[in-house]
Amino acid sequence: MAKITMGRSAFKIQRRLGVELPGLGKAGALERKPYGPGVHGMKRKKLSDYTIRLMEKQKVMFHYGIREKQLVNLVKKCKKDRSRAWVDTLIIKLETRLDNIIFRLNWAPSILAARQMVTHGHVKLNGVKATSPGQIVSVGSQITLSEKAFKSGNFLQAKARPRLSAIPAYLTTEAKGEGELAKIVSEPLPEDIPFPFEKRLVTEYYWKVK
Repeated sequence: MAKITMGRSAFKIQRRLGVELPGLGKAGALERKPYGPGVHGMKRKKLSDYTIRLMEKQKVMFHYGIREKQLVNLVKKCKKDRSRAWVDTLIIKLETRLDNIIFRLNWAPSILAARQMVTHGHVKLNGVKATSPGQIVSVGSQITLSEKAFKSGNFLQAKARPRLSAIPAYLTTEAKGEGELAKIVSEPLPEDIPFPFEKRLVTEYYWKVK
């Protein structure tokens, strides 16, 4: 269900959910057809409360490219943290995943492309090669790419046509040789999520998860 797809499928996902999800890397899904896919897409449907909550959860899954089991496990961990509302902890962990940070730095055109950069060994975290896309990056950490990655088609595409116009405030960048050096300077805030998101609906969807 949460498998990341590209091209037309990415458009259908966004049209069905009624929102642009930058992590899918495909802009303009709602420009020409701002309604759901299929022959009945233009018909107005009355959605149940459950469906509304489900769709809000699916926004998270598809944007960040994670599966339901991964998300449930993450929710369980976040609920053990009593320092803040668990959904706020969830946002912090999702936004500080290494693949998401590469995407948010405009170093990759999508989260899938960012994930490939990581798994192919083109990302350095605090000077050490990192190969786990889901790794949580802590405040103060420095991130850069290999020389090859800074010359890659994915990086050049992301710089020429950034999916998001600006990097979030919790990240900073500076020039380093022919590339860039980034640093995470603070924890993300709920408003850093780059699509319309209603925390309450996700909280209600996962209220039974312990």
